[in-house]
Amino acid sequence: MPSTMSGVYLIDHGGPEMLEWRGDIPVPVPGVDEVLVKVLAAGVNNTDINTRIGWYAKEVTGATDAVDEDVEVGGWSGALQFPLIQGGDLCGEVVVLGDGISQFEIGQRVTCPINQPVPTQDNPFGFQALGSEYNGAFAQFCCVPADQLYDVSASPLSDIEIGAMPCAFGTAMGLLERAGLKKGETVLITGASGGVGMAAVQLASLRGAHVFAQTSAAKAEMVRQAGADEILGRGETPGSQTVQVVIDLVGGPAWGGLIDALRPGGRYATSGAIAGPIVETDLRTIYLNDLTIFGSTYQSPQVFGKLVDLINQGAIRPLVSKTYPLDQIAEAQEEFAAKRLPGKLVLLPWAAKGVKATD
Repeated sequence: MPSTMSGVYLIDHGGPEMLEWRGDIPVPVPGVDEVLVKVLAAGVNNTDINTRIGWYAKEVTGATDAVDEDVEVGGWSGALQFPLIQGGDLCGEVVVLGDGISQFEIGQRVTCPINQPVPTQDNPFGFQALGSEYNGAFAQFCCVPADQLYDVSASPLSDIEIGAMPCAFGTAMGLLERAGLKKGETVLITGASGGVGMAAVQLASLRGAHVFAQTSAAKAEMVRQAGADEILGRGETPGSQTVQVVIDLVGGPAWGGLIDALRPGGRYATSGAIAGPIVETDLRTIYLNDLTIFGSTYQSPQVFGKLVDLINQGAIRPLVSKTYPLDQIAEAQEEFAAKRLPGKLVLLPWAAKGVKATD
Protein backbone atom coordinates (compact mmCIF):
# COMPACT_ATOMS: atom_id res chain seq x y z
CA MET A 1 0.00 0.00 0.00
CA PRO A 2 1.22 3.53 -0.77
CA SER A 3 1.52 5.99 2.11
CA THR A 4 -0.12 8.86 0.22
CA MET A 5 -2.95 9.20 -2.28
CA SER A 6 -4.57 11.67 -4.62
CA GLY A 7 -7.90 13.23 -3.74
CA VAL A 8 -9.89 16.40 -3.28
CA TYR A 9 -10.10 18.41 -0.07
CA LEU A 10 -13.02 20.71 0.63
CA ILE A 11 -11.26 23.45 2.59
CA ASP A 12 -14.29 25.65 3.44
CA HIS A 13 -17.82 26.53 2.35
CA GLY A 14 -17.96 28.42 -0.91
CA GLY A 15 -17.50 28.08 -4.65
CA PRO A 16 -15.51 25.50 -6.62
CA GLU A 17 -12.29 27.26 -5.58
CA MET A 18 -12.81 25.55 -2.21
CA LEU A 19 -12.12 22.17 -3.88
CA GLU A 20 -8.37 21.52 -3.57
CA TRP A 21 -6.84 18.70 -5.61
CA ARG A 22 -3.95 17.12 -3.70
CA GLY A 23 -1.50 14.33 -4.43
CA ASP A 24 -0.07 14.02 -0.92
CA ILE A 25 -3.06 13.05 1.21
CA PRO A 26 -2.16 10.33 3.75
CA VAL A 27 -3.80 7.00 2.96
CA PRO A 28 -6.15 6.30 5.90
CA VAL A 29 -5.48 3.33 8.14
CA PRO A 30 -8.54 1.24 9.03
CA GLY A 31 -9.30 1.02 12.71
CA VAL A 32 -11.11 -1.72 14.57
CA ASP A 33 -14.20 -2.83 12.61
CA GLU A 34 -13.24 -0.70 9.60
CA VAL A 35 -12.31 -1.57 6.02
CA LEU A 36 -9.98 0.31 3.70
CA VAL A 37 -11.59 0.54 0.26
CA LYS A 38 -9.95 1.45 -3.03
CA VAL A 39 -12.41 3.83 -4.67
CA LEU A 40 -13.23 2.72 -8.21
CA ALA A 41 -15.99 5.23 -8.97
CA ALA A 42 -17.85 8.00 -7.11
CA GLY A 43 -20.98 9.73 -8.33
CA VAL A 44 -21.66 13.47 -8.30
CA ASN A 45 -24.65 14.46 -6.16
CA ASN A 46 -26.62 17.51 -5.11
CA THR A 47 -25.70 16.90 -1.49
CA ASP A 48 -21.96 17.31 -2.21
CA ILE A 49 -22.58 20.66 -3.89
CA ASN A 50 -25.13 21.75 -1.28
CA THR A 51 -22.64 20.98 1.48
CA ARG A 52 -19.86 22.83 -0.30
CA ILE A 53 -21.90 26.01 -0.79
CA GLY A 54 -23.46 25.79 2.70
CA TRP A 55 -27.05 25.44 1.46
CA TYR A 56 -28.11 23.45 4.53
CA ALA A 57 -27.59 26.49 6.78
CA LYS A 58 -30.86 27.79 8.23
CA GLU A 59 -30.17 31.31 7.02
CA VAL A 60 -30.18 30.11 3.41
CA THR A 61 -33.76 30.17 2.14
CA GLY A 62 -33.41 30.21 -1.65
CA ALA A 63 -32.90 27.66 -4.37
CA THR A 64 -29.66 25.74 -4.58
CA ASP A 65 -28.42 27.93 -7.43
CA ALA A 66 -29.02 31.17 -5.52
CA VAL A 67 -26.78 30.91 -2.45
CA ASP A 68 -24.80 34.09 -1.84
CA GLU A 69 -24.53 34.09 1.96
CA ASP A 70 -21.31 33.43 3.84
CA VAL A 71 -22.11 30.53 6.17
CA GLU A 72 -20.17 28.78 8.89
CA VAL A 73 -22.58 26.00 9.85
CA GLY A 74 -23.52 24.67 6.43
CA GLY A 75 -23.48 20.90 6.79
CA TRP A 76 -26.76 19.06 7.18
CA SER A 77 -25.81 18.02 10.70
CA GLY A 78 -24.19 21.36 11.59
CA ALA A 79 -20.61 22.55 11.44
CA LEU A 80 -18.08 20.53 9.42
CA GLN A 81 -14.46 19.76 10.16
CA PHE A 82 -12.26 21.11 7.37
CA PRO A 83 -10.41 19.96 5.38
CA LEU A 84 -12.94 17.31 4.44
CA ILE A 85 -12.92 14.71 1.68
CA GLN A 86 -16.46 14.66 0.32
CA GLY A 87 -18.07 11.99 -1.85
CA GLY A 88 -21.13 10.06 -0.73
CA ASP A 89 -21.32 7.63 -3.65
CA LEU A 90 -18.96 4.68 -3.58
CA CYS A 91 -18.10 1.65 -5.61
CA GLY A 92 -14.86 0.19 -4.34
CA GLU A 93 -12.63 -2.78 -3.76
CA VAL A 94 -11.66 -4.10 -0.33
CA VAL A 95 -7.89 -3.73 0.09
CA VAL A 96 -7.19 -3.78 3.86
CA LEU A 97 -9.22 -5.26 6.72
CA GLY A 98 -9.17 -3.71 10.17
CA ASP A 99 -9.04 -5.78 13.34
CA GLY A 100 -12.17 -7.79 13.97
CA ILE A 101 -13.32 -8.00 10.34
CA SER A 102 -14.35 -11.47 9.15
CA GLN A 103 -17.34 -10.79 6.88
CA PHE A 104 -15.26 -9.37 4.00
CA GLU A 105 -12.30 -10.57 1.95
CA ILE A 106 -9.59 -8.72 0.06
CA GLY A 107 -10.72 -8.04 -3.50
CA GLN A 108 -14.46 -7.99 -2.89
CA ARG A 109 -16.39 -5.25 -4.67
CA VAL A 110 -18.43 -3.19 -2.22
CA THR A 111 -20.71 -0.20 -1.87
CA CYS A 112 -22.42 1.57 1.02
CA PRO A 113 -25.21 4.07 1.70
CA ILE A 114 -24.36 7.74 1.94
CA ASN A 115 -26.63 8.08 4.98
CA GLN A 116 -25.37 5.39 7.30
CA PRO A 117 -27.67 4.45 10.18
CA VAL A 118 -26.25 4.91 13.67
CA PRO A 119 -29.45 4.84 15.76
CA THR A 120 -29.47 5.58 19.47
CA GLN A 121 -32.14 5.30 22.13
CA ASP A 122 -32.66 9.07 22.02
CA ASN A 123 -32.57 9.23 18.21
CA PRO A 124 -33.68 6.08 16.38
CA PHE A 125 -33.21 7.96 13.09
CA GLY A 126 -29.59 8.87 13.82
CA PHE A 127 -27.09 8.52 10.99
CA GLN A 128 -23.65 9.60 9.83
CA ALA A 129 -22.99 10.64 6.25
CA LEU A 130 -20.11 9.46 4.10
CA GLY A 131 -18.29 12.57 2.90
CA SER A 132 -19.79 14.75 5.61
CA GLU A 133 -19.33 13.34 9.09
CA TYR A 134 -16.26 11.44 7.93
CA ASN A 135 -14.05 11.43 4.83
CA GLY A 136 -15.66 10.03 1.72
CA ALA A 137 -15.03 8.77 -1.79
CA PHE A 138 -13.46 11.77 -3.55
CA ALA A 139 -10.04 10.18 -3.14
CA GLN A 140 -8.28 7.00 -4.19
CA PHE A 141 -8.97 5.28 -0.85
CA CYS A 142 -11.37 5.69 2.04
CA CYS A 143 -12.12 3.90 5.29
CA VAL A 144 -15.68 2.70 5.89
CA PRO A 145 -17.20 0.95 8.94
CA ALA A 146 -17.59 -2.69 7.99
CA ASP A 147 -21.20 -2.81 9.17
CA GLN A 148 -22.08 -0.15 6.58
CA LEU A 149 -20.59 -2.02 3.60
CA TYR A 150 -22.45 -4.31 1.19
CA ASP A 151 -20.98 -6.87 -1.20
CA VAL A 152 -21.86 -6.20 -4.85
CA SER A 153 -19.29 -8.56 -6.40
CA ALA A 154 -22.05 -10.61 -8.04
CA SER A 155 -23.69 -7.69 -9.81
CA PRO A 156 -23.54 -7.57 -13.62
CA LEU A 157 -23.38 -3.76 -13.40
CA SER A 158 -20.09 -1.95 -14.03
CA ASP A 159 -18.07 -0.16 -11.35
CA ILE A 160 -19.15 3.16 -12.86
CA GLU A 161 -22.83 2.19 -12.75
CA ILE A 162 -22.65 1.04 -9.14
CA GLY A 163 -20.69 4.17 -8.22
CA ALA A 164 -23.65 6.20 -9.49
CA MET A 165 -26.26 4.44 -7.36
CA PRO A 166 -25.97 4.67 -3.55
CA CYS A 167 -27.15 8.25 -3.07
CA ALA A 168 -29.66 8.47 -5.93
CA PHE A 169 -31.16 5.00 -5.71
CA GLY A 170 -30.82 4.79 -1.92
CA THR A 171 -32.68 8.08 -1.54
CA ALA A 172 -35.33 7.01 -4.05
CA MET A 173 -35.81 3.65 -2.34
CA GLY A 174 -36.14 5.39 1.02
CA LEU A 175 -38.77 7.76 -0.36
CA LEU A 176 -40.87 4.97 -1.86
CA GLU A 177 -40.61 2.89 1.30
CA ARG A 178 -41.52 5.84 3.52
CA ALA A 179 -44.53 6.69 1.32
CA GLY A 180 -45.55 3.02 1.14
CA LEU A 181 -46.01 2.99 -2.63
CA LYS A 182 -47.85 -0.15 -3.73
CA LYS A 183 -48.55 -1.98 -6.97
CA GLY A 184 -51.37 -0.34 -8.93
CA GLU A 185 -51.10 3.04 -7.20
CA THR A 186 -50.49 6.32 -9.00
CA VAL A 187 -47.38 8.38 -8.19
CA LEU A 188 -46.19 11.81 -9.28
CA ILE A 189 -42.39 12.23 -9.31
CA THR A 190 -40.81 15.67 -9.63
CA GLY A 191 -37.31 16.29 -10.96
CA ALA A 192 -37.62 13.02 -12.83
CA SER A 193 -34.61 13.50 -15.13
CA GLY A 194 -32.13 13.88 -12.27
CA GLY A 195 -30.31 11.06 -10.54
CA VAL A 196 -32.78 10.57 -7.67
CA GLY A 197 -35.81 11.31 -9.84
CA MET A 198 -34.89 8.83 -12.54
CA ALA A 199 -34.09 6.24 -9.88
CA ALA A 200 -37.51 6.83 -8.33
CA VAL A 201 -39.14 6.37 -11.75
CA GLN A 202 -37.34 3.05 -12.24
CA LEU A 203 -38.12 1.76 -8.76
CA ALA A 204 -41.76 2.90 -8.83
CA SER A 205 -42.26 1.24 -12.21
CA LEU A 206 -40.65 -1.93 -10.90
CA ARG A 207 -43.25 -1.94 -8.10
CA GLY A 208 -46.06 -1.81 -10.67
CA ALA A 209 -47.14 1.77 -10.00
CA HIS A 210 -48.51 4.15 -12.63
CA VAL A 211 -45.86 6.87 -12.90
CA PHE A 212 -46.42 10.52 -13.76
CA ALA A 213 -43.01 12.17 -14.20
CA GLN A 214 -42.19 15.88 -14.34
CA THR A 215 -39.30 16.76 -16.65
CA SER A 216 -38.33 18.98 -19.56
CA ALA A 217 -39.30 18.08 -23.12
CA ALA A 218 -35.65 17.54 -24.05
CA LYS A 219 -35.28 14.78 -21.45
CA ALA A 220 -38.75 13.27 -21.71
CA GLU A 221 -37.83 10.24 -23.81
CA MET A 222 -35.08 9.12 -21.43
CA VAL A 223 -37.45 9.45 -18.48
CA ARG A 224 -40.07 7.46 -20.37
CA GLN A 225 -37.48 4.75 -21.07
CA ALA A 226 -36.78 4.61 -17.33
CA GLY A 227 -40.39 3.59 -16.76
CA ALA A 228 -42.59 6.70 -16.73
CA ASP A 229 -46.10 6.11 -18.02
CA GLU A 230 -46.96 9.79 -18.53
CA ILE A 231 -44.70 12.83 -18.92
CA LEU A 232 -45.56 16.25 -17.47
CA GLY A 233 -43.74 19.53 -17.87
CA ARG A 234 -41.94 21.04 -14.91
CA GLY A 235 -44.48 22.40 -12.44
CA GLU A 236 -47.38 20.56 -14.09
CA THR A 237 -49.58 18.02 -12.31
CA PRO A 238 -52.20 15.55 -13.60
CA GLY A 239 -54.87 17.70 -11.91
CA SER A 240 -56.52 18.06 -8.53
CA GLN A 241 -56.84 14.88 -6.43
CA THR A 242 -55.46 12.53 -9.08
CA VAL A 243 -52.53 10.67 -7.47
CA GLN A 244 -52.08 8.64 -4.31
CA VAL A 245 -48.38 9.43 -3.80
CA VAL A 246 -46.11 12.38 -4.57
CA ILE A 247 -42.32 11.94 -4.53
CA ASP A 248 -40.90 15.46 -4.48
CA LEU A 249 -37.29 16.49 -5.00
CA VAL A 250 -37.95 20.07 -6.08
CA GLY A 251 -40.04 22.06 -3.57
CA GLY A 252 -40.16 25.77 -4.38
CA PRO A 253 -43.10 27.87 -5.60
CA ALA A 254 -44.97 24.98 -7.24
CA TRP A 255 -45.19 22.99 -3.99
CA GLY A 256 -48.83 23.81 -3.26
CA GLY A 257 -49.88 22.25 -6.54
CA LEU A 258 -48.29 18.95 -5.52
CA ILE A 259 -50.38 18.86 -2.34
CA ASP A 260 -53.51 19.69 -4.36
CA ALA A 261 -52.75 16.76 -6.69
CA LEU A 262 -53.07 14.20 -3.89
CA ARG A 263 -56.24 12.19 -3.48
CA PRO A 264 -57.86 12.03 -0.03
CA GLY A 265 -55.65 9.85 2.15
CA GLY A 266 -52.67 10.53 -0.12
CA ARG A 267 -49.01 10.52 0.91
CA TYR A 268 -46.31 13.06 0.10
CA ALA A 269 -42.61 12.31 0.62
CA THR A 270 -39.70 14.67 0.10
CA SER A 271 -35.94 14.43 0.11
CA GLY A 272 -34.98 17.57 -1.75
CA ALA A 273 -35.81 21.21 -2.41
CA ILE A 274 -33.68 22.28 -5.34
CA ALA A 275 -36.16 25.04 -6.29
CA GLY A 276 -36.28 26.35 -2.73
CA PRO A 277 -36.91 25.02 0.81
CA ILE A 278 -39.54 27.59 1.86
CA VAL A 279 -42.96 26.55 0.55
CA GLU A 280 -46.60 27.54 0.94
CA THR A 281 -49.92 25.72 0.85
CA ASP A 282 -53.35 25.75 2.42
CA LEU A 283 -53.31 23.67 5.61
CA ARG A 284 -57.00 22.92 5.10
CA THR A 285 -56.06 20.91 2.01
CA ILE A 286 -53.86 18.74 4.20
CA TYR A 287 -56.17 18.11 7.13
CA LEU A 288 -59.50 17.99 5.31
CA ASN A 289 -58.09 15.38 2.92
CA ASP A 290 -56.24 13.39 5.60
CA LEU A 291 -52.92 13.73 3.81
CA THR A 292 -49.65 12.46 5.26
CA ILE A 293 -46.33 14.22 4.77
CA PHE A 294 -43.02 12.38 5.12
CA GLY A 295 -39.50 13.69 5.29
CA SER A 296 -37.01 11.07 4.15
CA THR A 297 -33.27 11.08 4.78
CA TYR A 298 -32.62 8.15 7.14
CA GLN A 299 -32.40 4.75 5.45
CA SER A 300 -32.55 1.59 7.50
CA PRO A 301 -30.26 -1.36 6.68
CA GLN A 302 -33.35 -3.19 5.49
CA VAL A 303 -34.15 -0.48 2.93
CA PHE A 304 -30.62 -0.28 1.55
CA GLY A 305 -30.40 -4.07 1.64
CA LYS A 306 -33.40 -4.26 -0.71
CA LEU A 307 -31.57 -1.94 -3.09
CA VAL A 308 -28.42 -4.06 -2.98
CA ASP A 309 -30.47 -7.16 -3.82
CA LEU A 310 -31.74 -5.38 -6.94
CA ILE A 311 -28.20 -4.27 -7.82
CA ASN A 312 -26.86 -7.81 -7.51
CA GLN A 313 -29.73 -9.12 -9.65
CA GLY A 314 -29.10 -6.46 -12.30
CA ALA A 315 -32.79 -5.54 -12.03
CA ILE A 316 -32.07 -1.79 -12.13
CA ARG A 317 -29.50 0.28 -13.96
CA PRO A 318 -28.63 3.98 -13.71
CA LEU A 319 -28.27 6.30 -16.66
CA VAL A 320 -24.69 7.62 -16.57
CA SER A 321 -24.34 10.52 -19.00
CA LYS A 322 -20.65 11.29 -18.48
CA THR A 323 -17.54 10.41 -16.48
CA TYR A 324 -14.68 12.66 -15.37
CA PRO A 325 -11.25 12.14 -13.86
CA LEU A 326 -11.44 13.15 -10.20
CA ASP A 327 -9.16 16.15 -10.70
CA GLN A 328 -11.90 17.60 -12.96
CA ILE A 329 -14.40 17.68 -10.10
CA ALA A 330 -15.09 21.41 -10.47
CA GLU A 331 -16.07 20.95 -14.13
CA ALA A 332 -18.19 17.92 -13.23
CA GLN A 333 -20.07 19.78 -10.51
CA GLU A 334 -20.61 22.78 -12.82
CA GLU A 335 -22.09 20.47 -15.47
CA PHE A 336 -24.20 18.71 -12.86
CA ALA A 337 -25.58 21.99 -11.48
CA ALA A 338 -26.45 23.19 -14.99
CA LYS A 339 -28.81 20.20 -15.39
CA ARG A 340 -28.04 19.88 -19.07
CA LEU A 341 -27.50 16.13 -18.86
CA PRO A 342 -29.99 13.58 -17.53
CA GLY A 343 -29.17 10.95 -14.93
CA LYS A 344 -25.77 10.78 -13.30
CA LEU A 345 -22.21 12.04 -13.67
CA VAL A 346 -19.41 9.94 -12.18
CA LEU A 347 -15.87 10.74 -11.01
CA LEU A 348 -12.95 8.32 -11.47
CA PRO A 349 -10.14 8.73 -8.90
CA TRP A 350 -7.70 6.53 -10.82
CA ALA A 351 -8.17 8.32 -14.15
CA ALA A 352 -6.88 11.69 -12.96
CA LYS A 353 -3.92 13.36 -14.64
CA GLY A 354 -0.60 11.88 -13.52
CA VAL A 355 -2.24 8.94 -11.75
CA LYS A 356 -1.34 5.44 -12.86
CA ALA A 357 -4.28 3.07 -13.13
CA THR A 358 -2.17 0.29 -11.62
CA ASP A 359 -1.14 2.29 -8.53
